[in-house]
Amino acid sequence: MSNIIVLAEQQNGKLANATLHAIGAAKQLAAQVGGGFDIAVAGNGVGGVAEQLAGFGAGKVFLAEHGSLEKYTAQAYAQALHSAVAASGARFVVAAATSIGKDCVPRVAARLDAGMASDIVRINDGPTYTRPMWAGSVLGTVRVNTDIQVLTVRPTEFAKAEATGGASPIESIDAGVDAGSLRMSYVGIDAAESDRPALTDADVVISGGRGLKEPGNFALVEKLADLLGGAVGATRAVVDAGWVPNDWQVGQTGKVVAPKLYIAVGISGAIQHLAGMKGSKTIVAINKDPDAPIFTVADYGIVADLFDVVPELTEKLAAR
Repeated sequence: MSNIIVLAEQQNGKLANATLHAIGAAKQLAAQVGGGFDIAVAGNGVGGVAEQLAGFGAGKVFLAEHGSLEKYTAQAYAQALHSAVAASGARFVVAAATSIGKDCVPRVAARLDAGMASDIVRINDGPTYTRPMWAGSVLGTVRVNTDIQVLTVRPTEFAKAEATGGASPIESIDAGVDAGSLRMSYVGIDAAESDRPALTDADVVISGGRGLKEPGNFALVEKLADLLGGAVGATRAVVDAGWVPNDWQVGQTGKVVAPKLYIAVGISGAIQHLAGMKGSKTIVAINKDPDAPIFTVADYGIVADLFDVVPELTEKLAAR
């Protein structure tokens, strides 16, 4: 029996990159509390994902499949993942703090009657857990006192697990999904299609804010992002204004990113936005206001009109 189980995330049979960071956090936790870790994956026809997960050193990979898990709904997945936790007998449950993790894992915790620490950025002795509060302006330390502890970890703060070369046994279990009890059903998804890398996986992110003045000017950001092979991000203000899709939002209520390079174009740096990107390795800010809060986290700051700087930067990068 392992002390820890990782709740893996997959979509349409593809393993979510964030799960590898959750496995990294589980390995860190295992070094503290002893024992090993298992992995659970739920879905329908996701045996290939289970085989992929078998290469990361888990004691066992639990596979829960059911027709109701063909597409994600929080109720069905919570039932299946609860069954996997029960089968493993784990005391610690770890998942990535993605949009699906934030939606589903609290339901798993409720079914386990377990305390939960969400969006943690550090595992301390004890163990206790450090998590951001007040949009990241404060870091608090929390302790979970229940017999089973449920954690969601911020993927950007934990190293991605590497394959070990071994092969963990895969155990198919009864998903335990009561289809008659489900009060939600999958209808469809309205997602923005793009050839660019996913915002949370990209090594380069170019984000735009209200300084761009109007939706059409986002073409400047997109052109620079395409030149650098990066993703496009945005502030909540421009998303709420309908300038760009919701999928592009970076911030406390959007996506948390930590690319190698983050370029903030016309972004003042409200605390809500900083919470989603200040972990980036190198931050470049372009803003004509020298007192903009974005400069407090930037490694490089350009105090100038973005409509002069961005086209010139794009032109010179293209020439190289």
